Amino acid sequence: MRAYHHTYGLPVLTTNCSNNYGPYQFPEKLIPLMIHNALTGKNLPIYGDGQQIRDWLYVGDHCAAIRRVLEGGRVGEVYNIGGWNEMPNLDIVHTLCDLLDAARPKNAGSYRDQITYVTDRPGHDRRYAIDARKIERELGWRPAETFETGIRKTVGWYIENAEWVEHVTSGAYRQWTDTNYGRRA
Repeated sequence: MRAYHHTYGLPVLTTNCSNNYGPYQFPEKLIPLMIHNALTGKNLPIYGDGQQIRDWLYVGDHCAAIRRVLEGGRVGEVYNIGGWNEMPNLDIVHTLCDLLDAARPKNAGSYRDQITYVTDRPGHDRRYAIDARKIERELGWRPAETFETGIRKTVGWYIENAEWVEHVTSGAYRQWTDTNYGRRA
């Protein structure tokens, strides 16, 4: 799209964001996977030493930032959207365990007891960083949620919507797709 902008004048706005989290995220991603695994008594697999650093952005803030870019962004510009919440993955999992311990205590022990370390992925980046100062400076946008408020909302949503999570993790949606769109290739 940016090439079409530079070549043909197509009016484009480009955004790049940090890791999103929040309701309805497919449970293969770190935060919903850990919540689901914890509540179902499964291991909480951590790659390597768990010190991979990511910036976390609540999905509602991401949507608000996109709206702000659409309202006031300059055509042809790129805006990075970040949450200002850089943390190691292990800290994220500890936070999730602590919130679950408070909201849905186990009969014995802590959800932290379910943490296991697995071989790190080859080429797994130690840090993903994003510089979101431009969107703040030019468009006055900053995330409304802190990590603490966003992650509490997220954990609460997954607890309250266990049926949705179960439906998604069961693979039943594939049957719906096959029924409505024919067999997948």
